Amino acid sequence: MDSQLLKQAMEKIGSVPVLVNLVSKRERELINGAKPLVRPESLEVDKCDIALREIAEGKLVAEIDFDAIAKAEESKTRWIVKRGSVNSLYAD
Repeated sequence: MDSQLLKQAMEKIGSVPVLVNLVSKRERELINGAKPLVRPESLEVDKCDIALREIAEGKLVAEIDFDAIAKAEESKTRWIVKRGSVNSLYAD
């Protein structure tokens, strides 16, 4: 993995977990035959480096659905509250 590409991609994304997931998903797509969005420098270039270059050059971006995250957090909170009330029945 090219550390310079990693730094450039990190500047574009800003979040390590999002970057890791984006690179991982894109690398799998490339391995499964997807065409690169950038011209590889050689035939032996690592798929991870291609994905990082795509991100660094702005050809691949991450979209975050904040509404979906909020709904997931809300449902998790409701489950914890319900579970807490059930536990209180057995605590006596």
